[in-house]
Formats: sequence, C-alpha cells, structure tokens
Amino acid sequence: MFLLVLLFILVPIAELYVIIQVGEAIGVVPTLLLLLADAVLGSLLLRHQGRGAWRRFNEAIAQRRFPGKEVADGVLIVLGGSLLLAPGFLTDIVGIFLLIPPTRAIARGLLKRFTVGRFTVVGMSAGANPFGGSDPGKTGRGGTRPYDFDVDAEETPTNANGSHQLPRVDDE
Repeated sequence: MFLLVLLFILVPIAELYVIIQVGEAIGVVPTLLLLLADAVLGSLLLRHQGRGAWRRFNEAIAQRRFPGKEVADGVLIVLGGSLLLAPGFLTDIVGIFLLIPPTRAIARGLLKRFTVGRFTVVGMSAGANPFGGSDPGKTGRGGTRPYDFDVDAEETPTNANGSHQLPRVDDE
C-alpha cells in the first residue's frame, strides 16, 4: 500500500521534472509536440501489437493450447499502451519497453518469475456441479464456505513436441 502511494507521488513528480528539463532544452512548443507525437505513435503501436497478440491468442485456442504466453503478452501490451498514452517521457520509455516484442519477452520472463507459484489454475470436468452434490445447504463436497471446493484434477497428456494439449471433447 505504501509502495503504491509512493509510486503515485514520485512518478508524477519525476515526470514533471523531466518535462520541464526537456522544455528548457528544446522549448515549450517542441516539447508539447513531442509529447503529442509519442502519444499518437504509441496508440498506433498499441493497435498493431494488440491485434497481433489477439491473433496469436485465437490461434492458440484453435490449436487447443493453453494461451498463457499470449495472455501475458496481452496484459503487457495493454499496460505498455496505457503508459504511452499517459503524458510524460519516463512512462513512455517503460511503455515502449513493454510494446516492442524482444523487450516484452524480457518483461514476460520477469512477470513469470514473479507470478510462478503465486497463482493456481483450477478446472472441473464437464457436467460437474461446481457446488458439489445437490444439497443446497452444502457449499462443496465437505466444504463449509462458498469458495471452498473439493475437486478432482487430472494431468493433461503431453503431445509429441512436449507441450500439454487439452483433450478434445469428442475423444471422451
């Protein structure tokens, strides 16, 4: 919480300092034009990279692959585009870093390192009652809270290239 408050105070102050320094170096009008130009170019780059990420996401779904990389790319693209649309040179540098594919791969690796082990993906078989049983008073198989579920998991088989592929519905 303290880190977020600090971030919301320090980043705008640093942005204003950099804008003032650039304005003193090249002038007010060129600085404003530069800020406007990078916002416009950033929105174009966001649109281009966003479409590519959406296409790769749909291809992963069509190939019945888990689209983890594509989702991470989408999140980083949205974050990078948001930073590019915000006025300021420091946020633009970070935004460009997140929008360019080679540097986005570095950011994706850092995101993966930060999030691995902190989230759990849970699924259920088709037709399973998510609340377990038919007793409306119970919230799960042995659970006592509305978010307490006892479910069975199964390992997805590995295909020839070593990646996991979701089983087809017609294979069952």
